[in-house]
Amino acid sequence: MEPSEFIILSGNSHRELANLIASRLGMKLGNCDVYQKSNKETMVSIHDSVRAKDVYIIQTGLDNNSIMELLILAYACKTSSAKKIVGVIPYLPYSKQCKMRKRGSIVTKLLAQMLCKAGFTHIITMDLHSKEIQGFFDVPVDNLRASPFLLKYIQDNIPDFRQSVIVVARNPGSAKKATSYAERLRVGIAVIHGEVKESESDEIDGRYSPPIFASQDESSSDTVQPSTSRRMSVGRGRITDVSGSVVGMPTAVKKEKPPLTVVGDVSDKVAIMVDDMLDDPGAFIAAAEALKERGARQIYILCTHGLMSSDAPSVLETSPIDQIVVTNTVPHESQKLQCVKIKTVDISILLAEAIRRIHHSESMSFLFKNVTQED
Repeated sequence: MEPSEFIILSGNSHRELANLIASRLGMKLGNCDVYQKSNKETMVSIHDSVRAKDVYIIQTGLDNNSIMELLILAYACKTSSAKKIVGVIPYLPYSKQCKMRKRGSIVTKLLAQMLCKAGFTHIITMDLHSKEIQGFFDVPVDNLRASPFLLKYIQDNIPDFRQSVIVVARNPGSAKKATSYAERLRVGIAVIHGEVKESESDEIDGRYSPPIFASQDESSSDTVQPSTSRRMSVGRGRITDVSGSVVGMPTAVKKEKPPLTVVGDVSDKVAIMVDDMLDDPGAFIAAAEALKERGARQIYILCTHGLMSSDAPSVLETSPIDQIVVTNTVPHESQKLQCVKIKTVDISILLAEAIRRIHHSESMSFLFKNVTQED
């Protein structure tokens, strides 16, 4: 591929992956400086001409600094008259904040609008937390899948995998994804039931406050004395009965965490849990302990994005999990020093092929061959 046809730029979040992608395309990264000043402002200086060229910016989303680098790089190319600006974002940050929470916001949509406003005309990403995130963008989005690479790792590294492997859904919500993996491996599936997801939706806030009772004066003047024993009072706009419940409003039953149960036979099996990202390992470890209690021989985790922030690597090292297989969408060399169980699968060839096909206006269908919607 002729280097003059387009230019590849990279921020500081994952230079190793950017170099791998460029080398697979027979190119070198464009010459640009991305750094922070002493006052923590991000500075970008592009030394190669991007006028009338297609520019591919490779930057994975690790933190807020990486987002600012990405936005400023795109805007610098836009104001330098680049023909097309394509963002190659293997891991899209804030992707878990794609639903409305109490008095919160859909941060993923905010980020999508910022990327479009900065000048991106196309986005390449991988294994979005929710497929519907693509609708937040005003530009085309190619959501690539890492499942073929993860499945190949299992096929190559577990002897007689069709007899020894069982794919485990960590909760009923991930059963479709687990089924997709199991069907392509031609193995069985088990489901862990009872691990109720604890999220911001379970937190108490003002909207769950009890009804306000009417004052004594209000009660004496506003209380209606019906012929039955049920009395109603109106206080500050709320109609309540003597029990304090809002009249006509059913009381929601409090959600309680049921006991952890494994549905399926995992005894003497290699249990494999699949997910799109691994950050806080608490839920995975709880599931692994339940699988060990039921006789699982080995436990694997397959994840596309191995974030593993804070003390996650050291916690995983002492857990009953035997291997953590992740792709290199995010760098995790420091995590591997703390946890020898982490194995890396290289997906640079997939991103390189996506860049090549987009640049030559070729169909992307081949990259989604035998990939299901549940991946």
